[in-house]
This record gives sequence, structure tokens and C-alpha cells, in this order.
Amino acid sequence: MATKIRLQRHGKKGKPFYYIIVADARAPRDGRFIERLGSYNPNTNPATIDINFDKTLDWMNSGAQPTDTCRAILSYKGVLYKKHLQGGLKKGALTEEQVEAKFAAWLDQKDNKITGKKTDLVSVKDAARKAALAAEAKKKEEKAAAITAKYTPPVEEVEEEAVAETEEAPVAEVAEAPVAEAEETPTAEVEETPAAEVEEAPVAETEEAPVAEAEPEAPAAEADKAE
Repeated sequence: MATKIRLQRHGKKGKPFYYIIVADARAPRDGRFIERLGSYNPNTNPATIDINFDKTLDWMNSGAQPTDTCRAILSYKGVLYKKHLQGGLKKGALTEEQVEAKFAAWLDQKDNKITGKKTDLVSVKDAARKAALAAEAKKKEEKAAAITAKYTPPVEEVEEEAVAETEEAPVAEVAEAPVAEAEETPTAEVEETPAAEVEEAPVAETEEAPVAEAEPEAPAAEADKAE
């Protein structure tokens, strides 16, 4: 019986995942299968592949033919390379130790590539996130500037208001302050203080002091006694 290693579709619309199965070559895609070897999920980055390595290698050695997509998956997981090394072992070109050493070196190289790819993806994701945050911050600043500009009066209006204030303030000062000073302060000084000094002080001195000095009574009494 001719067998094939192929994919069996599952999942919902737009997000499918697949089972890796061994089925009769004449069976429909979603029909009966002989054995399930693993799963393949292309929705992640990198794609998630879970496979039973030993069973898949046995089926490959038994003559099962993979489809093009399954061949790429098996090559990615190293099944085809291990089969190639086992062919060299059967021909006597390689020993068991050499086969294991070569396959281990290949796995290390593959793991390094996968790790590097994941690191690059993480760095790209972080850079995209930072760029998105910077763009959002810039957008907020532009919005705030637009709001400020909307509610801030133009420069011409501010200058006109300043000119109006400078033209009105001196008129008020000139009209009010000098009038108050001219009406109140000089009249109070002229009417009250000089009048009191002129009327009271000279009269007291001229009426009282000279009268007391002009009476010669004591000398006349002394002159009579002497005679």
C-alpha cells in the first residue's frame, strides 16, 4: 500500500493548524489516516512544529512519501538529514559515532539559527513598539499645541489691548491726582496754619508784656522815704 506523509487541516477560518499524519495515498485529505506523527502551527512566528522524530524517520525508511509542504517541515526538523546519514552508514561510508556527531553538530547549528531569529524578532518588535509610543507622544503634543493655539488670542489683539491700556492710564492719572492735590492740600495749609499764627501770637506779646514793664511805682516810694 502506498502511503503518504501529509497535513490534515484543523482550526477555524483564518487561523488553521495542521496535523502531520501518515495516510493511504488514495484517502481524502480529511479522511481516515493510519497514524498521527505530530502537528504544525503556522500562526506563530517562527512556526511551531511538534513531531515524533523516531516514528517519522521509521516511516520515511519504510517508503512513505511526504508532500512538498511536509518535506520542507521534515527537512527543517532534520529528519531528511538523519535519513541521509543513515544511508551513508548502510553503505559503510560512515560509522555510528560519525553519524551521531554530524547530526549533533547540525542540531546545534540549527538551534543557533532559531535562537538568532527569535532574538531578531524580539528586537524588531521592541523597536516597533518604541516607534509607536513615540508617534503617539508626538500626536498628543500636536493635539495639545492645537488646543493651546485655539484658545490663545492672536498677537495683534494682545498688542492692541496693550496700546489701549497705555493710552488710557496716563489720562486717568493726570485728570484725578493733580486735581485732588490742588484742591485739598494748599487750601488747608493757607487757611488754617498761617491765620492762627498771625492772629494769636503777636497780640499776646503786644498787649501784656509792655504794660507790666511801664509802671514805675517802686522807685517813687523809695525816693519819698529817702527825703
